[in-house]
Amino acid sequence: MANFARAENALKRADELINVGQKQDALQALHDLITSKRYRAWQKTLERIMFKYVELCVDMRKGRFAKDGLIQYRIVCQQVNVSSLEEVIKHFMHLSSEKAEQARTQAQALEEALDVDDLEADNRPEDLMLSYVSGEKGKDRSDRELVTPWFKFLWETYRTVLEILRNNSKLEALYAQEAFRSVEDIHGLMCMVKKTPKSSLMVVYYAKLTEIFWISASHLYHAFAWFKLFTLQKNFNKNLSQKDLQLIASSVVLAALSVAPYNQTRGASHLKHENEKEHRIRMANLIGFNLDPKVDNREVVSRSLLLSELVSKGVLSCATQEVKDLYHLLEHEFLPLDAASKIQPLLTKISKLGGKLSSASSVPEVQLSQYIPALEKLATLRLLQQVSQVFQTMKMESLSQIIPFFDFSMVEKISVDAVKHNFIAMKFDHMKGIVVFGNMGLESDGLRVHLTNFAESLNKARAMIHPPVEKASKLAEILPGLGEVVDKEHKRLLARKSIIEKRKEEQERQLLEMEREEESRRLKMQKITEEAEQKRLAAEFEQRRAERIRQEIEERELEEAQALLEETEKRIRKGGKKKSILEGEKLTKQVLMERALTEQLKERQEMEKKLHKLAKTMDYLERAKREEAAPLIEAAFQQQLVEERVLHEREQQLEVELSRQHHDGDLREKNRLARMMDNKIIFQERVMSCRQVEFDRRREEREERISQIIQARKKEREFKRKKIFYVRSEEERLRKLHEEEEARKLEDEGKKKLNARQNWMRLLKSRGRENENWKKRKG
Repeated sequence: MANFARAENALKRADELINVGQKQDALQALHDLITSKRYRAWQKTLERIMFKYVELCVDMRKGRFAKDGLIQYRIVCQQVNVSSLEEVIKHFMHLSSEKAEQARTQAQALEEALDVDDLEADNRPEDLMLSYVSGEKGKDRSDRELVTPWFKFLWETYRTVLEILRNNSKLEALYAQEAFRSVEDIHGLMCMVKKTPKSSLMVVYYAKLTEIFWISASHLYHAFAWFKLFTLQKNFNKNLSQKDLQLIASSVVLAALSVAPYNQTRGASHLKHENEKEHRIRMANLIGFNLDPKVDNREVVSRSLLLSELVSKGVLSCATQEVKDLYHLLEHEFLPLDAASKIQPLLTKISKLGGKLSSASSVPEVQLSQYIPALEKLATLRLLQQVSQVFQTMKMESLSQIIPFFDFSMVEKISVDAVKHNFIAMKFDHMKGIVVFGNMGLESDGLRVHLTNFAESLNKARAMIHPPVEKASKLAEILPGLGEVVDKEHKRLLARKSIIEKRKEEQERQLLEMEREEESRRLKMQKITEEAEQKRLAAEFEQRRAERIRQEIEERELEEAQALLEETEKRIRKGGKKKSILEGEKLTKQVLMERALTEQLKERQEMEKKLHKLAKTMDYLERAKREEAAPLIEAAFQQQLVEERVLHEREQQLEVELSRQHHDGDLREKNRLARMMDNKIIFQERVMSCRQVEFDRRREEREERISQIIQARKKEREFKRKKIFYVRSEEERLRKLHEEEEARKLEDEGKKKLNARQNWMRLLKSRGRENENWKKRKG
């Protein structure tokens, strides 16, 4: 591992290695510097080093090196300069994409270069033989050799970038850009490849799309991606269990219901509509829906379209019963007062559904609880919409009781957003504490009534100013009009009766509502009183418990003081004192502790004095013992030297005797074995002669085999030369035949053109003569 005093030196060293063609060594040098713990402080030079590092990784297709380097650089700069990491990652992706595009362009140029006009040159014998051997066409082979490695590296680049950026709050925004861009690039790659991807790969693709769209709050596209994923799983995964299919279908239906039931771009500018249209086309391409750009795609890709598709394609029938009931309640039922009581238990059951799927499914798990907030918001909007169709005014407390999913402030926010997008018409009157439903804009109904009354008044005034001419009454003319008047009066009376009954019902309902409010107020006051009484009892209980604990603490302190007093009295009696240390003083724990500590301090000081005196005595004794033991130790040492010298001489003599005995035994063994020396030489010569004969035989066989191989290769080369000569001769003959045929065709065409030209000239001459004759006759 190379050590550099400065980071610039590593960059210079890498440039020098690149100039001499040693890119691998340059990459290794930069990798050692980046992974070294010595360079943990960010500086601008490290950014330039990373640019050079990723360039080398892309040039050599070293994805593992690039990932390690980016991880180390993230550690260095994520706390100091995150934008530097962003620039390096963008440069890395740009280089990878550029290399892949260059490979694709090169393969396309190679294919165009091979596409010549000579029909025979396109099917050369070498190309035919290679195609039969490899089983590949020229374009497929060039794609496999040039394009595929770079596209694999580009795919690995996207995976590396997403792994570097995820699980980091500071890099979360960059991760969400890069994730969506990666999905677009992956879709582009799939469009460029002619071969349709496998269904298992497409399932993973749409699963990732669902996660991206859910995190980005694009609920409509999230639902469409789930619908495509369900279709793939149902059609191509035959091993999928019924339970897993039911969970996936339930997730599709809930995702579709989670989409807002109104158009969120209503009232926007034309430019925003055009941008939204383009954005929807891009999203539709990503999720696999082919749309006509001439059509208004705001109506094509919509919530209503998706729900109708779910019903027609049988997705709703595959979902769980709770999801089916919730769908019918939210989309088809009209229960403004009872809907919440039926919806809330269903949401509770749905939140408990989900979990990990079986191994047969390509989707690891499905959690239906993530849709609960969006479904509660949808239920709130449906309740507001239904209530606005039944009531004109309502108290805020009643509305809050009808909608139990949120507190009233959240209901207000949801209502404001719905009114903004023209989904409902309502307003809040906080001074009166009511909610007013209806069209608050032009008030077209009220205006129409005023105009009708004004027209009737004008008709009456006109009749008074210009009364109609009275005619003679006839019974036949009066009776039909009278019947019509009677019918109108009867209808008016019935309408008045119904209005009166409705007013009575409304009054009774208001009385019942007031009684219910009074009862709820009474119950609330009773509950408040009971809670206050419970708090008072709890406070008294806590006070008594605190008093009991205080008394127990005082008693325990008194017992501890008494025990300390008895221990102190015992120690005083042992010391020979007769007078008590607490004579004439008040007995308290603090006084006892102070006196006990004083006595302990005195005892410790006395003990330290005794120990010091004992240490001096032991020191004197130890010095005296050492002085007496010194001459005895010296005499014992001299005695040990004498004994060890005698032992050494005895062991040395024993060793010499053993060596002499070994030498005599070796001489006897040598004389015994000398008799067999001639037999050994004879055996050796016989073995060597046999091996020499075997060696000569194998050498002759090898030379003969080599000569046979040489002759076979000569014949093969001769055959190839003859074959090539024959092929070239045949090509030359075919070329000459082709040229002669072309020349003959050209000659025939020339003759035909000449004959046609001569015929044309003869025709012109005959016409000229006819014209001259006609002129002469006319003259």
